[in-house]
Amino acid sequence: MKKPYFILLILGLFAGLVYLLQPILAPFLLGALCAYLGDPLVNFLMRHKINRTVAVALVFVSLTSAIVIALLLLVPVLLHQLNYVREQLPSMLQSLGNILWPWLQPYVGHELPDLTNALQQWVKTFDWQNAGNWLGPVWASVSKSGLAFIAWIGNMALVPVVSFYLLRDWPKLLISLRELLPRKNEAQITQLTLACHQVLGAFFRGQLLVMLALGSIYTFGLWCVGIQLALLIGLLAGLGSIVPYLGLILGLSAAIIAALVQYHDLFHVVLVLLVFGVGQLLESTVLTPILVGDKIGLHPVAVIFSILAGAQLFGFVGMLLALPVSAIILVLLRFMHEKYLASDWYGS
Repeated sequence: MKKPYFILLILGLFAGLVYLLQPILAPFLLGALCAYLGDPLVNFLMRHKINRTVAVALVFVSLTSAIVIALLLLVPVLLHQLNYVREQLPSMLQSLGNILWPWLQPYVGHELPDLTNALQQWVKTFDWQNAGNWLGPVWASVSKSGLAFIAWIGNMALVPVVSFYLLRDWPKLLISLRELLPRKNEAQITQLTLACHQVLGAFFRGQLLVMLALGSIYTFGLWCVGIQLALLIGLLAGLGSIVPYLGLILGLSAAIIAALVQYHDLFHVVLVLLVFGVGQLLESTVLTPILVGDKIGLHPVAVIFSILAGAQLFGFVGMLLALPVSAIILVLLRFMHEKYLASDWYGS
């Protein structure tokens, strides 16, 4: 069999396995991602004469403790704010309508009660208990039965186990994979792999830190302004910043609405604009240049498309695979572009 057809066959088999095994792949992919993110910390400790197993244990315990503490502190506040939004949404809509309608009515031509009452009725009759189904197959599988919930908890419990063992044996795994490469193409494949590593490392480590920093900045700033939903809006803006400007648009819109409903004046709207302006200034001048740099090269549209395409094809597992696969495709396209520019066909 010719090499191109063999490669296509391998890729097809890989896609088929992902499709068939996707119900059990999520904890392993999450564990691999955690190991990938934690490997630089382990290497840092090893450079200070610490055994790898001990270094892995220190990193593992530290990160796990940080995540557990963060969840214990943040989840109750988030649940309280979500419950507040659910209970106050009708009155919030009424207040927002009273503020905006004097400017909108000449252009719309309807009376305010017609629209506001309809929205309030929808909020009251909406099945909030099943709203979580919007989260997709993951939440649906959890909420079907107690047995499914136990199975989901078991799968999630695999994440730290897989992460620990992968992190401990990461160098051995890389050596084993490198030994499988064809000797003729080893140097070239290694070079492409390093390029993929730079793109993935810059995105996962750098962009995640930027998201965390922006979420913290927005939350603290909105809390100083006095916005009651500061944590919820800051988290929304931080997570949305995985796509450039999406987090800014979502967070700023929600913060302005919250400020108008809560204070009924433009002064607090100006303060909200100031908070997001400072956040954007810090992101463009400090956070992104230092933490990410210019190594990613993934266009925002490519990020959105890859995540949606992965979710459509393989569900939650596809979402986890979307960005790594996109980064690899990006590196391969760059490599093909360089080969094309150096070819006789381009110069002819």
